[in-house]
Amino acid sequence: MSLSNHDVVELTAWRRQLHQNPEISNEEENTAAAVVAFLRDSGPDRVLTGMGGHGVALVYDGAAPGPTVLFRCELDALPIEELSGVAHASLVLGKSHMCGHDGHMAILAGLGRRFGRSRPARGRVVLMFQPAEETGDGAAGVVADPRYQEIAPDFAFSLHNLPGVPLGEVRLKAGTVNCASRGMRVALKGKTAHSSMPETGTSPRLAVAELITALPGLGVATFADDAFRMVTVTHAAMGEAVFGIAPGYGEVWSCLRTRQDDNMASLCAAAEALVSETAGAHGLDHDISYHEIFVASVNATEAVEHLRQALDEEGIRHSEDALPMRASEDFGLFGRSAKSAMFFLGAGAAHPSLHNPDYDFPDDLIPIGARVFARVADNLLG
Repeated sequence: MSLSNHDVVELTAWRRQLHQNPEISNEEENTAAAVVAFLRDSGPDRVLTGMGGHGVALVYDGAAPGPTVLFRCELDALPIEELSGVAHASLVLGKSHMCGHDGHMAILAGLGRRFGRSRPARGRVVLMFQPAEETGDGAAGVVADPRYQEIAPDFAFSLHNLPGVPLGEVRLKAGTVNCASRGMRVALKGKTAHSSMPETGTSPRLAVAELITALPGLGVATFADDAFRMVTVTHAAMGEAVFGIAPGYGEVWSCLRTRQDDNMASLCAAAEALVSETAGAHGLDHDISYHEIFVASVNATEAVEHLRQALDEEGIRHSEDALPMRASEDFGLFGRSAKSAMFFLGAGAAHPSLHNPDYDFPDDLIPIGARVFARVADNLLG
C-alpha cells in the first residue's frame, strides 16, 4: 500500500489540526469526534464510540470469515506548555501533543482510508483510537467495555515514535518491551502546632525526608536483569504555605517500576513495609494508594514475526537496539487476550525527546507507519 501525495497532504494537515487542539487524558471528546468525522467517508462497517471513555473503534469487514486484526493508537495529549515554535503549535494553554499521539492517529487514519477503498479479503480490521494512555486507565477501560468482546482481536498491533533512533528506522523485539509501573501516593498524618511550639504537634517533616531518601533505595539489579526494580520519588509536600503553623500532614509520591509484572507485588510490599515502619517511628498515621497502573508490555513472538515480515517486505531497517525500555505503555493489556506486538518508529537521532516542550511529531513518519500496518493486514487477511 502507498498513500497518494494528496492523501499525505491531507493526513498531515489533519495531524496539525489535532496538534493545535490537544485534549488530555479522559477529556478527548472533541478529538474522538474529529476521528469519526475524518474517517466517515471511508465507510467503516461499524463505528463504536465512547469506549473506555472517549475511545473510538472503526471496523472494516472482509468478504470471508477470518481473524480479527486490531491496530491501536492513542487520543490523548499531555499537560505540558508547548515551546516548539512551530506554526501549528498548540492553541490550548498548558496542553500539547508532546508524545506524538497526533501523528499516531494520522497513521491509523491513513490505514482507514486504505480499507475504505479496498476491504480485506477475509476477517476484519479494527482501528482502535484509545483514550487515556498517559494515565494508564485507557486500555483498561476499553477492554472492560462489554462491546470490546464483539470486536475482540486475534492479533493486536501498535507503534510509538521514538526520538534518538534515525528517522524511519524501527526497533522491535519479542518479549518485554515496556516496564510495568504504578504511582504510589503516601499520606502521612500527624498533628499541627503553632510554629513557636512545634513540640506540641506531630510533624511529618522527618518521615518525609527519610522516605525521599529511602524509597529509591528499594531499587535492585540493573536494567539488563529481569529482577530489575526501581523507585523514583516524583513529588513531596507538607503543611500549608504559611509561617505560623508547624505541619501535621505530608505526602510523598513515587513511581514504582519493574521489568516483569511478577516482581511488582514484592516491590509494593517492600515499599509499604518501609512506609509503615517510618510512619510508626515518628508517631504518624499513614495511608497508601496506587494510581496510573501499567502492566508490562510483552510482545508475542508470532505477532513480532508478522511485523518483521512486513518491515522486510517494505524495505525498512529494523533491529532490537534500545529495547526494552524503562517507560511504561498500557498497550500491554491488549496482549492479555490477543497476540500483540508494538514497534518503535525512529523520529530522528537528534529529535527532541518525548514529553519535551519543544517536541513535534515528524510528519514524514505518517506514510511509513501506514505502510507497515497495511502490509501486516494484507499478509494476515489478504
